[in-house]
Amino acid sequence: MRRVDFRHGLLAVLLALAPAPAPAQFGSKPSRIIFPFAAGGSGDAIARLVAEKLQIATGQPVLVENRTGASGRIGVVAVKQSEPDGTTILMSPFTLLLIYPHIYPALNYDPQADFAPVSQVASFEFALAVHKDIPVKNVAEFADWAKANPGKASFGTPGPGTLPHFLGDAFSRAAGLNLVHVAYRGASAALNDLVAGQLAIGVLPTADVLEQHKAGNVRVLATFDGKRSPYLPELPTIQEAGFNVRGNGWFAFYVPAKTPPAIVERISKLASDALHMPDVRDKIRNTGSIPTGTTPAELAELHKVDGALWAPIVKASGFKPDD
Repeated sequence: MRRVDFRHGLLAVLLALAPAPAPAQFGSKPSRIIFPFAAGGSGDAIARLVAEKLQIATGQPVLVENRTGASGRIGVVAVKQSEPDGTTILMSPFTLLLIYPHIYPALNYDPQADFAPVSQVASFEFALAVHKDIPVKNVAEFADWAKANPGKASFGTPGPGTLPHFLGDAFSRAAGLNLVHVAYRGASAALNDLVAGQLAIGVLPTADVLEQHKAGNVRVLATFDGKRSPYLPELPTIQEAGFNVRGNGWFAFYVPAKTPPAIVERISKLASDALHMPDVRDKIRNTGSIPTGTTPAELAELHKVDGALWAPIVKASGFKPDD
């Protein structure tokens, strides 16, 4: 009996000392990119472009999963709760991690503690546009017109709590105006009313208004990024027009916070390589976005910079979501 007990004890010790099985790593089994909004938009298209290249690079399936609900928060939580092995990646607009903490008092995730930054994927910009019959040619003339026509000075955006909402509100205050916000269900609905003349002003993604601007149905006066738009380089930024307001949007990759740094770096390198491929860059530009690709450290720094930029803008708006 003692010999049996000894052997059992020795076996237990050997099992305890044996190395644990290595965790699955990105590229060693099928992976998924969770996009927390519905399929069909530019963000979804970009996620699928990068997923295709990651699949080729790793030889393993990389699927895009649209995990919708709660204004994107359900998808974020799904990534937070996934295994930290790099096989589940969040592709998200920065609003879910930088803006939501300022407008939702009880988020069920901590953007800093629950996620590791991987790479910025693409940026996109917004424009101040007016209906073609509004008799203004620049932002200064528009500000004068809005003061003289307060009953017509309403600006439309893709929805409440969106970046265009906050930018339009910040511009209104910077220009000493009292622009009334009109929230639509998406950019296309706002643009339709802007083209039809039922809406005088729109703060909308540049990509969405570009075709109508070139057709002469709306007039873009300026863009909100810190530098001129590559799509409308002849037009000034809002800052160049004399109003200290700026901001753009961007998508980025994240993984659960406890993902080993080596895996984070591998995903970042593969994603950045994909985003610098000419065919990928051309296709992303066709969505109206600008391909980027950064290191994890560069994305973490961007969080600090844009967090400091947007926090006062969002707080000054006083916006509180219904849900």
